[in-house]
Amino acid sequence: MAVKMLVGLGNPGARYETTKHNVGMMVIDLLADELGIEVTRSRCRALVGEGRVGAQRVALVKPQTFMNLSGEAVGPLANWYKIPPEDIIVIHDDLDLDTGRLRLRARGGDGGHRGIRSIMDHLGTDRFVRVKIGVGRPPAGWDAADHVLAPFSDDEWSLVEQALARAAEAARALLETDVEAAMNRYNR
Repeated sequence: MAVKMLVGLGNPGARYETTKHNVGMMVIDLLADELGIEVTRSRCRALVGEGRVGAQRVALVKPQTFMNLSGEAVGPLANWYKIPPEDIIVIHDDLDLDTGRLRLRARGGDGGHRGIRSIMDHLGTDRFVRVKIGVGRPPAGWDAADHVLAPFSDDEWSLVEQALARAAEAARALLETDVEAAMNRYNR
């Protein structure tokens, strides 16, 4: 069975670990713990761990480029594993969703997300699955970049922890069933 790739977007380094922009990496960490997969091998400018979800072979990926250059890791990894874009699931933050909301998409535009734009540029298509985790709009007077590079408030954490768990569950569902069925279940 072919490998499917789960990519958690974020920025490398301890400084960014708990920021809104790093929810994708947080979900990969959750999945790695649940599945007993170590995401420690360095390959194509990313940390990678390989394992199985049921019969499905999976590569868990945390790009070590900065967010806006995510495609520089994802494109070469897709080539290395010989994975078609449709078998890549990208988990990332979304400003247009309220904090803690989840949205699955089979394809689409970048929505202003530079990490997604970079992946689209490197894959040459928008035909990869996305698991979007809402981080909300910035407060009045805040720049979007400052907002996504800030940590969650204590009040937001309870919503975010639930969203991370649901996103990990949704990612597993995407491996075990088709995109439409997963979207019907998680896009409520």
